Amino acid sequence: MRLEGIDFTATDWSTIASTTHPGETGVATWRTLESGNVRVRLVDYSPGYVADHWCERGHVILVVAGELVTELADGRQFVLPAGHSYHVADGAPGHRSSSKRGATLFIVD
Repeated sequence: MRLEGIDFTATDWSTIASTTHPGETGVATWRTLESGNVRVRLVDYSPGYVADHWCERGHVILVVAGELVTELADGRQFVLPAGHSYHVADGAPGHRSSSKRGATLFIVD
């Protein structure tokens, strides 16, 4: 990831409008900032959320609260509690997220 064309920005996430993205079950609520070539999001997964797609975009993800389950296309699963993170490159085999109890994520992609 190259961070280009981005001015210094301090963000009060409570002032960023949210958008709702239905999953296979549950919903993801995104607060999104785009700057230069980077998208930064604060995302809340509702309890019971399961993504409706397999993603091949690169991310750096920090679990801020709750618990995230990330499933890889090869069948492996990773359970990440608050304070854990993962990173994956663009074009890597697909991954998708779910959360039984809900989660808040900070995502840079």
